[in-house]
Amino acid sequence: MQELAFVNGEIMPIDEAKVPIEDRGYNFGDAVYEYIASYQGKLFCLEEHLDRLERSMAALSFPKMSRDKIREAILELFDQSGIERAGIYLQISRGVAPRDHAYPEDAQPQFMMTVRPVHEKPPEFRHQGATAITVTDQRWGRCDVKTVQLLANAMAKQQALQAGVFDAIFVSEDGVVREATSSNVIIAKDGRLITHPLTEHILPGITRHVLLEICAERSLPVEERFFDLDALYAADEVFLTGTVTEVLPIVSIDGRSIGDGKIGPLARELYQALLEKIGA
Repeated sequence: MQELAFVNGEIMPIDEAKVPIEDRGYNFGDAVYEYIASYQGKLFCLEEHLDRLERSMAALSFPKMSRDKIREAILELFDQSGIERAGIYLQISRGVAPRDHAYPEDAQPQFMMTVRPVHEKPPEFRHQGATAITVTDQRWGRCDVKTVQLLANAMAKQQALQAGVFDAIFVSEDGVVREATSSNVIIAKDGRLITHPLTEHILPGITRHVLLEICAERSLPVEERFFDLDALYAADEVFLTGTVTEVLPIVSIDGRSIGDGKIGPLARELYQALLEKIGA
């Protein structure tokens, strides 16, 4: 098994991969990405990730690319790596052009990927829960488009680590709880799950979607609605959802215990149900 890179059709060791200095992804963050994980040698929700990739590209008026060729490239890279529990990072930029805010109509998209073993969350988070802080949301306005413009996310994550907690949860200036730095947020109150509706302010998470399907199958009540910081603090349970995060309970936020400060029954149930869905 080996870590590999893919650049515009060529597969190579990661340390041999090069990106042109005038790539618009490098100069302007003019690129979109996806992260796809595998379990026991099978990629999870590949088609759903491709759906979201196409939506992101269309939202930024990128030239169309063949979905079949993208899929084939992903599968070839994954197969050549031989990594059973792999994380494939895929990035498509608008292309290479002399640095100018306006982009040329004939720019050719640059297609890059890396494949590495998944960096698993610490096992103690699964058994004891994790902690978080809240920060004011200062990201760009189209968080539903999965672009590489992640500086605000990176700064918030660093702020969380410096505070001695796992992650940061974005809250709008008017107090609406949105999502974490790389995960969606779900809270539970009186047996009901509540999560921010799909708007331009949050990413339409693949794991979030799968979990809502699981909830429907199990007749677990879910509300997609806005909720504020007081509701976050007063929740019986809070958990993050994402491709590698899966279902990660948060037992303390801003130094306040959530519920009884322990992992709750709904988080445990949904985590096990997700693993069953995955077949892990």
